[in-house]
Amino acid sequence: MLSRRLIACLDVRDGRVVKGVRFDDLRDAGDPAELAARYAQDGIDEIAFLDITATLDARPTLVSTVRAVADRVFIPLTVGGGIRSQDDARAVLEAGADKVSLNTMALRDPSVITSLARVYGSQAVVVAIDARIGRGSEVDRASEVPFGDRPPTPYTVYSRSGTAAEARDAVDWAREAESRGAGEILLTSIDRDGTRAGFDCDLTARVSSAVGIPVIASGGAGTPQHFADVFSRGRADAALAASVFHFSSLGIRALKDFLASQGVPMRLDW
Repeated sequence: MLSRRLIACLDVRDGRVVKGVRFDDLRDAGDPAELAARYAQDGIDEIAFLDITATLDARPTLVSTVRAVADRVFIPLTVGGGIRSQDDARAVLEAGADKVSLNTMALRDPSVITSLARVYGSQAVVVAIDARIGRGSEVDRASEVPFGDRPPTPYTVYSRSGTAAEARDAVDWAREAESRGAGEILLTSIDRDGTRAGFDCDLTARVSSAVGIPVIASGGAGTPQHFADVFSRGRADAALAASVFHFSSLGIRALKDFLASQGVPMRLDW
């Protein structure tokens, strides 16, 4: 059985790592290169670097900051935010990234997934899906129906750092992203982001069951059991977290030891 992965997320704004709740109320968490180096030393499996204001500011990813992080780590590095073309992707890959993460651009022009996969391989193309439980009449009506008879809760895809709702269902978009050449799905529950209330295992399981590529669960990590739950009930291939690592709520080595004790296959180098 393949080992499950733990991924530390660096949400970067103006060259600093920040973290908030549901994509809002951001607070400083430190220097991205220093945090990345610390996590790599502590046994994290991968790093995700997300320039969270690049799309909103209509600018490319901060390549100099990506290079500073890549120079400090020797584990897989995924970079996203502001990647709108092959030139943008090439710039971050040449700066040391192993994978690029696409969100808004992939929604606007899904063919970019295919073009990047053809040039760099599907293993280098991650499609990030930010999803929120559907709002409106369907959910309101569902609350009036006995639980066992309710239709599946819809999950709406959001773009532009979680600020713009799209007319897409998260599961359907994941299937399309795979068909166009994506090698992984980075799935974030906006409702759970930064809350430490646990991953959305229902959302994760639905997407994991719908695609044949790895799914990275994100949003809601708070306790070791939350990670165990998303690997078992959520069927995730990897789990990404930020605040619990940034603010020393969970130690990476202790977390891996706990997960291994629960039967979750982990890479243990100590």
